[in-house]
Amino acid sequence: MPKKRLKPIPRFQTEAEERQFWATHDTVDYVDWSKAKRAVFPNLRPSTETISLRLPAPLLADLKTLANERDVPYQSLLKVYLAEQVRREQAAAGQHNPRLQLPGRKHGGRGPSPHPKASRARRTPRS
Repeated sequence: MPKKRLKPIPRFQTEAEERQFWATHDTVDYVDWSKAKRAVFPNLRPSTETISLRLPAPLLADLKTLANERDVPYQSLLKVYLAEQVRREQAAAGQHNPRLQLPGRKHGGRGPSPHPKASRARRTPRS
């Protein structure tokens, strides 16, 4: 089978111009994906920020209990709850934020789901 001749990738003046181009063109016409190599970016920094948050002790205890029931870290469960509530508020206001993803779900996630209706496994409370 003869190799398909690839089209040259145009030069773009702006990122928006490039984004528009790739939204309307298929990469198979421009890239030989059989020669692609997996890229590794070990020096990328996470796009999260550390914050200090004061919670009432009973609320934190309840959160830890819920997280323990789901076998997930309480911080992860808190992020899920926050993301879901922000998404609901934005939807009620007619807004949509594609950047707002559930933690650990961008690429399929790993381990048990921190979602409240997921795992029902019971464990003894952590000390």
